[in-house]
Amino acid sequence: MTLRIATRDDTAEIWRVRYAVTENTLTPGRILDDELHAYLEGFGRGWVVELAPGHIAGFSIGDARDGNIWAMFVDPARAGQGHGRALHDAMVDWLFATGLPRLSLGTQPGSRADAFYRRAGWRPLHIDDHGERRFELFATDWTTRHA
Repeated sequence: MTLRIATRDDTAEIWRVRYAVTENTLTPGRILDDELHAYLEGFGRGWVVELAPGHIAGFSIGDARDGNIWAMFVDPARAGQGHGRALHDAMVDWLFATGLPRLSLGTQPGSRADAFYRRAGWRPLHIDDHGERRFELFATDWTTRHA
């Protein structure tokens, strides 16, 4: 297993994992490759857990402009093996290293992701207009938890 920075060469595997999840689902075609590539190569950075060349267990993508977690998903067949935590921590560490004081994200209320982010120290906020639970994480809280 290798945790590494995602590239556009990972596009097909990122979509495979994204469409395999059973919570926080996404309709195929709603987000196009160009938007994914803008996050990987322009707005932020992504990471993948690669099990073998060309096969990933999961991915995470953070937006360096505003600290929004754009995506973080693990193949359901690989859930519970620590891949999500590795992806999360690499992404959060990098985003805070850019100087951002606060990160944010949204996820389906009551989902496994909702519980995951709570365990990771994210503060739950309100339900937004899209029905997602909003969360925030401050650099000071992250540093304290990982000192």
